[in-house]
Parts: sequence; structure tokens; C-alpha cells
Amino acid sequence: MKWRSLEESISETEVRPLREIFAERKELIAKYVPAETQAVHARAIAELKKTALAANILPVGAKVPEFQLPDHDGKNVSSSELLAKGRLVLCFIRGRWCPFCVAQMEAMNLILPEIERAGATLVAVSPQTVQQSFFMRDQHRLRFPLLSDAGNNVARQFGLTYRVPDEQKALYQRAFVNLPFVNGDESWELPIPATYVIDRDGAVIFASANEDYTERPEPKDIVRLIADLSGD
Repeated sequence: MKWRSLEESISETEVRPLREIFAERKELIAKYVPAETQAVHARAIAELKKTALAANILPVGAKVPEFQLPDHDGKNVSSSELLAKGRLVLCFIRGRWCPFCVAQMEAMNLILPEIERAGATLVAVSPQTVQQSFFMRDQHRLRFPLLSDAGNNVARQFGLTYRVPDEQKALYQRAFVNLPFVNGDESWELPIPATYVIDRDGAVIFASANEDYTERPEPKDIVRLIADLSGD
């Protein structure tokens, strides 16, 4: 199945809601992915929701931990360096193999000029290796840094990490989603997708996370939030 790039289907002047793009991908999955495979993913999400992981993430008002991570080119980028430029939009994603992560990153890419005009910086963090981040940025023509969080050390400090359950792990292995290769470790650990807006002083202004990787905040809502803050 080929996941069509957003830039192949829409122009930058016609940014569609992310929920519509996700709905289309869900329809394709429902049509082409075997029902038993879909059931495995549904059970994994349901079990993860029972843990209420999203309810215990780093909350609004908390100070984010300082971090330094390599970007897609292997250059170290620090949180203090990013916040010195202004507010920070920080997206935690699973990796380039996830079609919903790809769609979210392409959608955020389309509104990047609006984020920057509002005085903020956008970066994405995933456990994938620097090389995988480079491939993702190049393939999808992303214009913002992709940071590699080896071992999910930063994601863990944000309260986002979980281990892929065995049933889903076996499914990924059969589908050639080789997380040990993509992430460079044998942990089979991922972050739940999350989006943070962080103020210049490192305080969390907005936090959104969901155990269901097919649900993400609307990019336009993030832009409106930052624009409103910049008008304070």
C-alpha cells in the first residue's frame, strides 16, 4: 500500500483537516488490511488505554526536562537552544514506518510558515535512528528538525513510553516493521504520540497525548494557540 504524500494531493493554500486525512487512511486500512490484523492493533490500543498512560504525561504547567538530541544530520540540538528562539512545538512520533505519523508530519510541514510567523519553532522527536530520521525528512520533504531519541530517554521523562505487546510485536515482525533495526535497540519500546507547546521558560502551555496512534491534534488548532499567545 502506498501512502500518498499530502503534497501530491493538496496545495499549501488548501490545508485539509488532519482528521479528514486520517479518516481516508483508516478507510484504506479497513479495505485492504485483514480483519484479524486490525483486531490485534485494536486490542493493543484498548489495553494501552487501560493503563491511562495519556492521563499521566508531563502536564500543563510543568517544566520540561532539559535535553540534547541529534537531528537528522547528526547535529546535536538542545532544548535550551530551541527555547532561546521562542516558543517550541514538540511532537513525539513513533517513526517513519507509521502512516499516521507521516500524515501528521506532512500536515505540520504545510503550516510551518504559520508556526514560525507566530514566533515558534517546530521539531519532532522519535526513537528512530539518525539515519531513519534523515530518510524520513528527505522522503517527505520536511522542513523542520527530526530529533532521534535513542532508547526513548526523553520520551520517558515526558511519561510517554510503553513496550509493544507481544501479539502486536509478532504482527510487526511479519509485516517487516523491524523496530530493533529502525530504532537501533532491542527494547521494542515506543512513545505514544504527543504534541506539546512549550513556553520560553520551559513551562508546558499545551499537552496532548493519546494511546490511540490514529488520533492527533489538529495542526491549525496548534497554530491558533500559538498565535493567540503571541498576541498577549
